[in-house]
Amino acid sequence: MASEVVVVGRSSSHFTRVTRIFALELGVPHAFRPVLDMTTLEPGNYADNPALKIPVLIDEHGHLFGTENICRELARRSGQRDRVVLRGEVTTRIVANAEELLLHAMGSSVALITTAQAGPEWQPPPKVRPSLGNALAFLDTHAATVRAALPAERLLSFFEVALYCQVRHLAFRNLVDVSGYKHLEAFCQELDQRPAALATSYRFDTAA
Repeated sequence: MASEVVVVGRSSSHFTRVTRIFALELGVPHAFRPVLDMTTLEPGNYADNPALKIPVLIDEHGHLFGTENICRELARRSGQRDRVVLRGEVTTRIVANAEELLLHAMGSSVALITTAQAGPEWQPPPKVRPSLGNALAFLDTHAATVRAALPAERLLSFFEVALYCQVRHLAFRNLVDVSGYKHLEAFCQELDQRPAALATSYRFDTAA
């Protein structure tokens, strides 16, 4: 096993949580470094990511930006890459569409949060909430079909981990009432008691 890696992010971030669950599920030794202030404009506070975004992975090779890049690297480092299903590896149309809509929903969540933080006079673009609701409805309807199309021998998949993190994030940030999405709620309940999920429960980081 290569040397320990560091994941830089936030315990309140669904994108960060995906990478932390990947690391824990795959048994990759790592440390977590929280970014306490997301309003700063200094790249150094985001592990030198010039886009001022998280998560970032730091290892002996340097810095790696972005959730999917990090998950790919964690899978490689774990030695279990053949049992991990990353986005785009299943070409079935329903899987591809679900993955696209899931990423759209994750991005829409960020748009809602950043708009709310800008002040009460700011409103998100008119399409954000309707398109997010439509994406969630699609995922609720088709989640079981998508999961059935994934390789049966998988250890974990990007779609399932990201879907779990997204649905639980919506409730954590009070962005959307997810109680009506029965299939998504049932799916999340499957994962709620997994050690990796329990170890990465959403919270707001504070200085020690």
